Amino acid sequence: MRWGGLCLLLLAVPASAGGFGAPPPGLDAKLDRLVRAYPDVLSGHDAAWLTLKDGRRFAISDGLSGKSFDEMLEHPDIDDMFAADYPAGAPIGPPKADPGRVRYAPLFDAMYGDCRRGDVEPKLRSVPWLPRHGGGTVAITTVNGVDKALAAVSAELDQLPERDLKYLIPNSGTYNCRAVAGSAARSAHGWGIAIDLNSAKAEYWRWSPSGWHNSIPEEIVRVFERHGFIWGGRWRHYDTMHFEYRPELIGF
Repeated sequence: MRWGGLCLLLLAVPASAGGFGAPPPGLDAKLDRLVRAYPDVLSGHDAAWLTLKDGRRFAISDGLSGKSFDEMLEHPDIDDMFAADYPAGAPIGPPKADPGRVRYAPLFDAMYGDCRRGDVEPKLRSVPWLPRHGGGTVAITTVNGVDKALAAVSAELDQLPERDLKYLIPNSGTYNCRAVAGSAARSAHGWGIAIDLNSAKAEYWRWSPSGWHNSIPEEIVRVFERHGFIWGGRWRHYDTMHFEYRPELIGF
């Protein structure tokens, strides 16, 4: 009851309502980065509220401390999204956290739409995927320029050596209105901001009980990160086929 009521309250917070508690120390710069990453949607923030250009506001903190990772995944607030720093450009190795795996759904619904109501599909665009190598097309949202970012990724990947193509073609999908496997939390695929590479050449924590390992070449990861996409291989709950557009975590 406590979580259900709280989530409903956070979906649409009136401008006159009170806050749920101050965000943790050090969050201000990350919130600045969040606003810079989505200038078409966000107008600013203060210590307690994130403000959208349409006048809506979301509380940054729900005032609950000591959440487990599962609690953050299922019932996040905005500051939970920044609980772990995403190590863009760092050497690839076994992760100790899950940076970017937590997503505050009301914010992403406000930006990209709620796929369960049919809001996302009208905003999708078919982007050529490695056209020099016959990769077909992928459906990705046009909101926040995600389609342009993925097109730039595709153009760079199309120049990689032939030995790397087996990781990229065929891809394993983009838009899919679904939840994260084993969770009620919305998948990034449901907002049209994610792509999965060839699953036959990837590793996933639910398939690999022996622990983290990876075969995706580092240059593929670097290309995606240069254009604002985070990689699921940097998660403790690893998903090495998965990339999603999250420029607020990379430092744009």
